[in-house]
Amino acid sequence: MDIPLSVLDRTRTRAGTTDASALTQTIDRARNAEAAGYHRIWVAEHHGVPGIASGVPALMVQAIAHATEHIRIGSGGVMLPNHRPIVVGQQFAMLTALHGSRIDLGVGRSLGFTKAVRQALGAETAHPEDFKNDIRELRDYLEGHAAITIRPAGIEPPPLFVLGTGTGLAYAAELGLPAVVGGPALWAEPDTFQAYRDNFRPSTQQPEPYLIISADLLIADTAEEAHTLALPEAWAMAASRTHGEFPPLIAPEDIPANPTRKQTEFIEQHLARSIHGTEDEVITRLAALVDHTGADEVMTTASTFDTDALYASDTRLATAWHRA
Repeated sequence: MDIPLSVLDRTRTRAGTTDASALTQTIDRARNAEAAGYHRIWVAEHHGVPGIASGVPALMVQAIAHATEHIRIGSGGVMLPNHRPIVVGQQFAMLTALHGSRIDLGVGRSLGFTKAVRQALGAETAHPEDFKNDIRELRDYLEGHAAITIRPAGIEPPPLFVLGTGTGLAYAAELGLPAVVGGPALWAEPDTFQAYRDNFRPSTQQPEPYLIISADLLIADTAEEAHTLALPEAWAMAASRTHGEFPPLIAPEDIPANPTRKQTEFIEQHLARSIHGTEDEVITRLAALVDHTGADEVMTTASTFDTDALYASDTRLATAWHRA
């Protein structure tokens, strides 16, 4: 398949290790992804979450850019309700000035995970129209059309991407920007994705629609081993839904043997959306998802407790994908 393959690493923390080690893990994964031939690696923004060590995408992008040579690096994404567009524009203009045209800027409108975080950020609501207006303002700064000229000036603006949750797909089409879709939205009717293409208005950055789909993709020698790799993230998701806190990843053998009925449901839901198995099993399911969505690019969002197994899975996925 002549479709780029990318990775999003959320800088997941792991039981028994420090938050600092999670940051270096993301950098190690970026180096591995670059060696394996991935198109881009993105990082995320979360605040006050025990299971995620990085809340500042721009700093994480800078660290990865310094440690790699050619892979594209970006945010998946910067949450605009938490920031003024001028500040985000300056950060990514500086990253582009320092590291050239391999910097991406993905933006979203998710709020903080808890009420306390939302209050601390001063972003307790996120109206869809405000999100669209913030994207417009951010683009004006980057393209030099705003009343204020941000510095460093005179750079080629980094490409903007819109995380397509809720109204995101519609806004991406209206603004002429690439869209990124993951989670339950991946299984929407094909008309949802076709509407993005049909309503797309070409822009200076993007003359044609471009859709990235993201999913947890894990490969192991057997389906059973891949299932075990997928369990730590599934348990973390279930724990967050039932305890209200997204925890560090734990080893599969430390996952409670008798989860509650609700936790079991959440685990099963997560595993059903995860694409894990042998190379052939993963590529077959992934190809069907690409056909369903008409995706132009695929991004793996997988995490697991065992980082060596994660890097090995990334490498095997890239090899199998390029071969397919």
